Amino acid sequence: MASESSFDIVSKIDHQEVDNALNQAAKEISQRFDFKNTGASIRWQGDQGIAITANAEDRARAVLEVFRDKLVKRGQSLKMLDPSEPRTSGKEVRIDVALKEGISSEQAKKVSKLVRDEGPKGVKVQIMGEELRVSAKKKDDLQEVISLVKGADYDFAVQFTNYR
Repeated sequence: MASESSFDIVSKIDHQEVDNALNQAAKEISQRFDFKNTGASIRWQGDQGIAITANAEDRARAVLEVFRDKLVKRGQSLKMLDPSEPRTSGKEVRIDVALKEGISSEQAKKVSKLVRDEGPKGVKVQIMGEELRVSAKKKDDLQEVISLVKGADYDFAVQFTNYR
């Protein structure tokens, strides 16, 4: 009898890559002419947040775009970003960006339903906290589930781990 193969569907942040992207964005902002004398900056705010400040709303949005470009170049999904609306405090405009990690139970149910409805027969999906475990007898079925989940458009970043 063949043993079952499985993998996990997770939504995790690669903090090292995000930190590298943030440092690259900060360096570019300090060197670019259009950011001179605008007070533009980007920095960590705790472990799960990023603070962007500038003296004008369009400059703050431009800093956010530079950061997004750096994330894309480092292969990170923009779906993990949850930027707030720009808000003015004194002479500076601030945008707080939260980093989303984990799959909520509602999102996990959507993924599970998709796999049950459109995936191959004999594939089992278990919701385990903030991740899902997908198992099947055939590895080809698991490959099909991976391509199915990649093709679906969710509002969170998806990675596949522990493939065995």
